[in-house]
Amino acid sequence: MEYILLGFILMILMLLYFKAADRFNIIDKPNQRSSHTEITLRGGGIIFWFSALLYFVQNVANNYFFFTGITLVSLVSFWDDIQSLSNKIRISIHFIAITLIFYDLGLFSLVPVWNVVIAYILAIGLINAYNFMDGINGITGLYTLVVLGSLLYVNTKIQLFTDGSFIKYGIIASLVFLFFNYRKKAKCFAGDVGSIAIAFWIIYLVLKLILNTSSLIWLLFLAVYGVDAVCTIIHRLYLKQNIFEAHRLHLYQVLSNEYKIQHRIVSLCYALVQATISFGVIFLYHKVEDIILFVIVIIPLLLVYSSKFYLLKKINLRLNI
Repeated sequence: MEYILLGFILMILMLLYFKAADRFNIIDKPNQRSSHTEITLRGGGIIFWFSALLYFVQNVANNYFFFTGITLVSLVSFWDDIQSLSNKIRISIHFIAITLIFYDLGLFSLVPVWNVVIAYILAIGLINAYNFMDGINGITGLYTLVVLGSLLYVNTKIQLFTDGSFIKYGIIASLVFLFFNYRKKAKCFAGDVGSIAIAFWIIYLVLKLILNTSSLIWLLFLAVYGVDAVCTIIHRLYLKQNIFEAHRLHLYQVLSNEYKIQHRIVSLCYALVQATISFGVIFLYHKVEDIILFVIVIIPLLLVYSSKFYLLKKINLRLNI
């Protein structure tokens, strides 16, 4: 009953946000690098912050640092959705927010300094990777459902590392968001406020699980996004492009924009591939060495990603003709 009521409240909050976004012209106008062609309301992902707020109201004592952090990244991201901010400001706020959750989790006293530095780089990188990957209808919502669902299963069946409701609140928010976003013509897009807020939430959970199990294997719950984002950055650096500017070189963008595969199908494929990987990680946990499991997962993903270059080559040949 609690989660049905939560879904109902979030649905009302989303509809109220639509009215505000429409009134204040918070919209996403398509351009030549966009994966959509129609003007759509932006910032629908604020629903993740609303869900975090509702959880915080009921769990103030043990949720203060997380909620402060997600509020900081949500505020700066929402402002960036309305009026572009410099990368220095955004990264600085991300750094402060991540510091809060590192402190909350006791990371500074649990691991060596150089591990903390690596954790900062990884956390900030994952937040921005999640944002980079938010470009077509349904991809953020479906992928988030898979990640949070996997974390909930681990929390319930393998290792209790957090309050189960904390994960479920994120899942309900994802379902409500998908109701408006997983459509041929989306009612709204997540915007930076959505993709970055939920990425921050997921990073907090994954890090907490890693610390509780002393295993990095749970990073593979983000393997599909990670490989696509990192490889695309490397590709763009090779092309001497500004990696902070909008582009259409992610594999999902090539499939959606150049090969005209429906957004919802591409999003579903990404989610299903990650679900398969997550299932494998859970099944092989403690049965296979972590490094071997990383190799088993990452190499096939790299091979799949490399197909993008063949697809791009075909397009170039066709255009030359």
